[in-house]
Amino acid sequence: MASSPTRDSFTAPDGVALAWHELGEGRPVLLLHGLFSDAQTNWIKFGHAAAIAGRGFRVVMPDLRAHGDSAKPHDEASYPPDILAEDGLALIAHLGLSDYDLGGYSLGARTAVRMVIRDARPRRLVVGGMGLAGLLHTGRRSQHFRDILTGLGTHERGSPEWLAEAFLKTTGGDPEALLPLLGSFVDSSEAELRAIVMPTLVVSGAEDKDNGSAEDLARLLPHGRHVEVPGNHMSAVTKPDLGRAIADFLAG
Repeated sequence: MASSPTRDSFTAPDGVALAWHELGEGRPVLLLHGLFSDAQTNWIKFGHAAAIAGRGFRVVMPDLRAHGDSAKPHDEASYPPDILAEDGLALIAHLGLSDYDLGGYSLGARTAVRMVIRDARPRRLVVGGMGLAGLLHTGRRSQHFRDILTGLGTHERGSPEWLAEAFLKTTGGDPEALLPLLGSFVDSSEAELRAIVMPTLVVSGAEDKDNGSAEDLARLLPHGRHVEVPGNHMSAVTKPDLGRAIADFLAG
């Protein structure tokens, strides 16, 4: 098994260059990061990818469009509805994956769900840092982040907006690319969620209510299982419990 992640890239159907990172060998699992983040911050930095790879998995971690090492176009035309799900499906096709697992955290979790709704067929699904309301009603969170991006430098120190802006600076995020991305989010329906039939781990921080109730989401899904880990929406990603919970589920 490689001791450090490798990096590669491909071109999405609309011509946008997208990067991904890999660690480990074995059964593929595609993991998607959250908004303002990237694969390095979400999955690699705090050891989650290594924990999962150590259980016999090939961990594939794209940098979403407008994030990380992927292209960050500024034009609205590059962000049609569900574009992140389309990019994820394009990566699966590019890698020739047919038997794989799929998961994500926060925006990555919502994107993974949208991929399944759009006919991705992973054996298992991981939905991290996401509750039912965050899938049914994307507008509240997108407006929250729109306010952050349009008010950079004006947020009250210590506020959620200020903390999100500080995080954005640590990842080198591009506000001019992230702002049009917010318009691409698509609501899912309860009927669409009930149609997700593969075993699904809904994992969230004990203090995380940013996207609604993870417990309610797990109850709605036919084969949903809720696991609570320490932390809130931001801090849960920094603790090893998150990676262990995902690894245990995938290897179970």
